[in-house]
Amino acid sequence: MSAMSLIGRCFAKQIAEVCCKAVSVSCQVQPSRNQWNLVKLPKPGEKGKSFRRIVHYKDEYTVQPLEVTNLGGRDPATGRVVGKGIGGGIKHKYHWIKWIREGPTDLNVPPREDKVLAILKDGCRTTSVALTGFGRELQYILATENMKVGDILRTHRGIPPNPVRPREGDAYPLGALPKGTIVHCVEKYPGLGGFFIHAAGTFATVLNRDGVDRVVIKMPSKREFSLHESCMATVGRLSNVEHNKIPIGSAQKNRELGNRPRSGLWQRKTGRFGRKLKAIPPVRRIEFTADWQQKTVQYELNVTNLND
Repeated sequence: MSAMSLIGRCFAKQIAEVCCKAVSVSCQVQPSRNQWNLVKLPKPGEKGKSFRRIVHYKDEYTVQPLEVTNLGGRDPATGRVVGKGIGGGIKHKYHWIKWIREGPTDLNVPPREDKVLAILKDGCRTTSVALTGFGRELQYILATENMKVGDILRTHRGIPPNPVRPREGDAYPLGALPKGTIVHCVEKYPGLGGFFIHAAGTFATVLNRDGVDRVVIKMPSKREFSLHESCMATVGRLSNVEHNKIPIGSAQKNRELGNRPRSGLWQRKTGRFGRKLKAIPPVRRIEFTADWQQKTVQYELNVTNLND
């Protein structure tokens, strides 16, 4: 064997050992361009979130109009459009409604009397708003159909053995009202505040009793609810009764209300394909537990996302 062949074998063996050693290689996997990412968007109108505006509440209750931030249908956390058909419109300030009507609970104490000082129109709701006063306290409540300036509104939280004879605007527990009384701002749980029936011209009707301590009311949707007799309710029908019968009139007026145009072909429901006839569901019994607490929902406003 020649010297040249021996040297070639040695160098070949060393080169093979060097190439076979494990070498750390850094690489980056490119994502697929056709990959479909699921984005979970909250549904508009779920749990009271309409994504129309954010009201900047103060620490204490006040009758001064509150500043608002219009969202235009965008989620304040992500900035994505969630509610379509919302945007623009005239910016209105918000009147803070006092949903809890304060009053005595002892039957020997006369009811609290508030005086109506003014009746205003609120651009953030369909019904009118009444400014009432008691001593040095001022508060906003929802105005009824025949309410006028100078009326005296009575509030009592006690349930007498016989039904009371309420007048329009008075607030009493459901157990103290006679059958057939029309009410609004009905509490879902005792102490929660007016939860049901806030729209213009709507009202509920007290039907009958359900057991010893429950009262059945009929909602505007013809559904029936069984509530605790100590739930407060305001007597009367809400104001602005002709709200659902007034035509908008023009596209410009609709934009002033904060409604954007919808795309797609509008088709009249002629009934050609029939309609679904559903029976009214049974009475829904809303139970009250002692450990119940109202949950607070906190929104975070990100201005940078809203400008995208």
